[in-house]
Amino acid sequence: MTDKQKLIFEVIYNMYPEACCELNYHTNEQLAIAVILSAQTTDKLVNTVTPTLFETYPTINTLADAKIKDIESCIQRIGLYHTKAKNIKAFAQELIERHNGSLPDNPNDLKKLSGVGQKTSQVILAEIFKIPALAVDTHVHRVSLRLGLTKKNSNVDQTEKSLKRIIPKEDWIQAHHRILWFGRYHCMAKNPKCSSCALTDVCRYYKYERKAN
Repeated sequence: MTDKQKLIFEVIYNMYPEACCELNYHTNEQLAIAVILSAQTTDKLVNTVTPTLFETYPTINTLADAKIKDIESCIQRIGLYHTKAKNIKAFAQELIERHNGSLPDNPNDLKKLSGVGQKTSQVILAEIFKIPALAVDTHVHRVSLRLGLTKKNSNVDQTEKSLKRIIPKEDWIQAHHRILWFGRYHCMAKNPKCSSCALTDVCRYYKYERKAN
């Protein structure tokens, strides 16, 4: 890790030492469903629909047996709810058929389930099983690009690989949360808090991109 990278992580870690998952859930399977629902939607909005969803369908079995239109009525406030309703019903059915209703603890099996991609699998591994994983969502990706933690024009997979090379494996889980919170509450996509940021000297966005935008 370079001195610049050490500075970046020191600042971010000190800003958000208590960073954690902000999705509300009671069971492992509910977390997985919440993460599936969070694609292209904020955690805050997901948390407004999951109480009704989880109360109506408290188990994987009840969700697997539910009608798509009834699931849609529970989650219709979030984006892509038609597709997400189909995905979480299929996810529940596949979990029962393939894994006796319990989440598998390896990425390959997870990514074979409906609605589960690389990011979702990494969140599940880290949050539920405490297996070192580093999920790259839109916030983590944006911060990494702006601060030069990954190459310019990197995609999310390349950013994940870059961060995993830089950050010690034992720190992956907490690093994800802290970088995410930095992106969510400080280095936002629109109107980032550059005027109060301690990282402007090492920020690619501040130096080269913000005026163009």
